[in-house]
Amino acid sequence: MIAIEEIPIADIDEFWDAHIAYLVGDGLISDDKDIAYLMGKAYRGPLQEHMTRAIDKQHMVYFVRDGKRIGAASFCTYQSEDGKCFILDYWVFPEWRGNGMGHRCFEALERYTKADGASYYELNSSKEDSIRFWKSLGFIENGKDRYGMLLLVRR
Repeated sequence: MIAIEEIPIADIDEFWDAHIAYLVGDGLISDDKDIAYLMGKAYRGPLQEHMTRAIDKQHMVYFVRDGKRIGAASFCTYQSEDGKCFILDYWVFPEWRGNGMGHRCFEALERYTKADGASYYELNSSKEDSIRFWKSLGFIENGKDRYGMLLLVRR
């Protein structure tokens, strides 16, 4: 069974360290300007501020199995709108990948977010293996975001 552990703002630096390691390690970013931006206050500040909102709160979570953190995600469920849960980040730590662990983590995330009002899911992706993963969960292409990145949705 996969559990969800909410990350409090007081402990957010550990999440940010894991976040940048994931983005660089998985080859999603390599440009020094992108790395600096994603490590800076311009990117992180608004997300952290949104973690304290009463509604449409930004969540940073770990996936936990047998007391061990095996992955992480960042998402916002727009309760004030139509219940869209936008998944900003989602990853399973490399040593836990394979054997359906990503699917089981998403099942846990889905249960967790539905209890918080999520009615459907959307995310953007640019990496081919990530796109295959999301499509294997029933996500379909849904246009492109303002940066030209593929949007995927599951209703």
